[in-house]
Amino acid sequence: MKAMICRSFAAIENLRLETVDDPVATPGTAVIDVIASGINFPDGLIVQGKYQTQPPLPFSPGSEVAGVVRKVGEGVAGLSAGERVLAFCGTGGYAEAVAVPATQIWRLPETVDCVQAAGFIVSYGTAWHALRDRARLRRGETLLVLGAAGGVGLAAVELGKVLGARVIAAASSPKRVALAREHGADEVIDYTAEGLRRRVKELTGGRGVDVAYDPIGGTLAEEAVRSLAWQGRYVIIGFAAGEIHKIPANQLLLKSADALGVIWGASLRSDPARHAAHVAELLELYARAALRPHIPETHPLAGAVDALRRVMDRKVMGKVVLISGREANS
Repeated sequence: MKAMICRSFAAIENLRLETVDDPVATPGTAVIDVIASGINFPDGLIVQGKYQTQPPLPFSPGSEVAGVVRKVGEGVAGLSAGERVLAFCGTGGYAEAVAVPATQIWRLPETVDCVQAAGFIVSYGTAWHALRDRARLRRGETLLVLGAAGGVGLAAVELGKVLGARVIAAASSPKRVALAREHGADEVIDYTAEGLRRRVKELTGGRGVDVAYDPIGGTLAEEAVRSLAWQGRYVIIGFAAGEIHKIPANQLLLKSADALGVIWGASLRSDPARHAAHVAELLELYARAALRPHIPETHPLAGAVDALRRVMDRKVMGKVVLISGREANS
């Protein structure tokens, strides 16, 4: 089969499309013929050896896929060859086939196509876990979303509205904040044109926000923490700005606030039953059109380097999906 292979932790331009052996369905896993694979910012960090965890070399990047089950391994119940599924694979998704633990595979409803599904599970799974399990976001609270036009940001905007919050979406251009508003944001902030903290203060009457959801970090992190209300929660999703930032701990003390880390993949592996229920809820919300994944670009598997570079350079709003193998409308 064809797969994009990383043989050393280096620039993403070093990825190569190679012919490799097909994966094998070992006990507890299933092999999926990949139709589409979502691209996520951490994929690029992993390839460069900059992520918190590093897979053994060589490997194929790509953490989420949608496709058709080819074969199930010993001990796998509830999955059969020929079923359409989406899956969290961690790595291995930029390929024509991948083996995935059965606990990280979910059947796709007939109403969900594979391209949409491939850009769905990481963004929405992360945001749902972050807002419900970690931040305990409640109806009537105010949620600030940084990087609100990215994959995990747009997901948080939509899910914040599902949970009954007032959502303030912050992003880096008029086009990006407009997209966040289209996806349900009540208020928007272009933080390249106006001070984030000052504008949050104006929009909340000086009270601050109950939850700040931050996939960006960098210089915005301190402003977000200083924008918290009493007993607010600062939720750390990632570091798209390129550095692991420091936060003012005295602000957490003065506001009796919490700083909460979110690593969705590890949480899924530690409690698969809980996250299976989350996935079922998310797919139901999708079926009701409460969630609208924004996938403005698709690329062939052979174009993975260019597609990943666009994501890493933050040139894309929403999610980018690779098309590999079988027909995308399967």
